[in-house]
Amino acid sequence: MDDPEVTLQEQMFHNAVRELIISLLLFISLYVLSYVTLCQFRRRADNEDMYAGEEDAAVYRISLWLCTGTLSVSVGAVLLLPISIISNEVLLLYPDSYYIKWLNSSLIQGLWNHVFFFSNLALFILMPFAYFFTEAEGFSGSRKGLMSRVKEASLVLFLLGILVLGLAYVASAMISGDEKTKQTLSDVWHEHLPYLYSCISFIGVLVLLMCTPVGVARMFTVMGQLIVKPQASCLSIEEELNTLRLDEENLLRKITYRNGKMQFLCFIFVYVCLSGPCQISNGHGHASIESLMETLEDKRKAIQKLESRQHISFWRRNLCYPLVMLLLLAITVFSILIVLQNTFLLLVGTKALPKGASDAVLGISSLSSFGSIGAALQIVVILYLMVASVVGFYSLPYLHNLQPKRVDTSMVKIIMNCVVILLLSSALPILSKTLGITNFDLVGNFGSMDWLGNFYIILLYNILFAVSTALCLFTKFTGTVRREIYDRLKAAFQQGKKSSQLSHGHSFNNLTNGKMENMKEE
Repeated sequence: MDDPEVTLQEQMFHNAVRELIISLLLFISLYVLSYVTLCQFRRRADNEDMYAGEEDAAVYRISLWLCTGTLSVSVGAVLLLPISIISNEVLLLYPDSYYIKWLNSSLIQGLWNHVFFFSNLALFILMPFAYFFTEAEGFSGSRKGLMSRVKEASLVLFLLGILVLGLAYVASAMISGDEKTKQTLSDVWHEHLPYLYSCISFIGVLVLLMCTPVGVARMFTVMGQLIVKPQASCLSIEEELNTLRLDEENLLRKITYRNGKMQFLCFIFVYVCLSGPCQISNGHGHASIESLMETLEDKRKAIQKLESRQHISFWRRNLCYPLVMLLLLAITVFSILIVLQNTFLLLVGTKALPKGASDAVLGISSLSSFGSIGAALQIVVILYLMVASVVGFYSLPYLHNLQPKRVDTSMVKIIMNCVVILLLSSALPILSKTLGITNFDLVGNFGSMDWLGNFYIILLYNILFAVSTALCLFTKFTGTVRREIYDRLKAAFQQGKKSSQLSHGHSFNNLTNGKMENMKEE
């Protein structure tokens, strides 16, 4: 214990073990959360087309586990910047606290490296293998079983890997122009695979450029549907309820009439069958009754939904919607202003390019000139951009069919959605640093992309993002929405004024009645 070398080795060992335990606990938490989320969307095994026995059930479970791991890595990639920003601010507030000694730069560096490694693993190995595994049937002539499917999926994945790596190597050789690179193929893991991931990340950033402005505009509609629609006043809800109840009564009369008719036809059917050959067919009647029952069930669900919305309080109906819309507008405008400021600083030359892999350095200075409040705003904007990008992706033409449905999403579609979420989430830290949303440097291999050092690409990306987001926002936030927010706020203030007047009137009447009673007693 007195040997300083042994003490240093023990300290390094304890630090490594502690960081691995924290990373493992974080991954287990994200894995459980991802598994619960996927179980809410996946189609039940007995309704899945691929489910035809115990072997197919095992394939289904293994593919689901791989998708769960990929989704947990995606969530980890989304949380990289928020966790790093929070850690930096906590270390600034409590630099000498004993209870946060475990929160250091080495831990954050390890998290970034782990997310980068598992992102590559999930994107290039796990998800392709899961897809090929669900489609595999085993080699012809070989013994059927789970291992036969594993061998077929592994072989197809190996051939695909050779093809993709070959294309990446050719692209690298053509761009670099290095004769040595053209002649030899070496160090695939440290050179060509990061280059391939650089290409994939560039594609992800371009997808974010298309999805995020559309999602920003779409967020107003989505939040309006989640809270209360602007036109959903008490009178309109009451009118819709009356209409739906009349339709329900009409459907009930039709079903009762059809049931009586079917009973009469059944009596005639039995009589004719006993008398001679049957000439009556009642298949159309059954089909019409089934369709009427389905329509009646839909009407009842709509009535329940409207009745639940009818009980929403006046303040929530008139204040919650405009406040949420104004909050979304403020976050969007704030994001556009940050991008415009970053563009101006790039043009002036005072803003450094995001390229440059570096180690995580925490607790030196705040990432925002406004301190912890500015850091919190950065986290809000980063998470908002991620949600907007996902909403925008599923709002694009020909891509809305990929949107998962609750308890009705096939395994192939789950795999495709996991790939999309992984692509968007792994590009989110690069997007945030490129747009100047945060000043936290890209750690590890995230900042080693060659295209991040190109001034014209970064400048053009900032300009396109700011212009497209502003246009989508201006197009969506029209005069109709502005008038609706104004009417809601006006109705809320009028209601508050009326309630105060009524309470004042009641107090005045009580005072007058009290005086009259006193005069009568005297």
